[in-house]
Amino acid sequence: MARITLSDRMPLLRQPLLRLLAVNLAIGVIAAVLMLGGLLAVNPGNLRHLIFADRSPGAALGLLLFGFLITFGSAAMGSAIMALGHKPRKDNGSGGKAQAVPAPVRVR
Repeated sequence: MARITLSDRMPLLRQPLLRLLAVNLAIGVIAAVLMLGGLLAVNPGNLRHLIFADRSPGAALGLLLFGFLITFGSAAMGSAIMALGHKPRKDNGSGGKAQAVPAPVRVR
């Protein structure tokens, strides 16, 4: 019996670039939902009360979530694209340079 995987059903996910973008878009969506939930939980400036006092709070929540999705999704995808050419460092980020040594300080 042949096992059907997700890449068999969705051949676009075989493309590494599209898979990278999809994963980072999902990260952006999660960040947007957490941000909206955090805003509603913290309630800065009575934002939650203002939204839910409206006749159609779904429209306000939908527009706010859509704005966050566009912002965080594009930021996550853009940072993933810009990081494609960089190789991970193996020297703990020092860049192969000498470590800084504290200099003696004269006290008057």
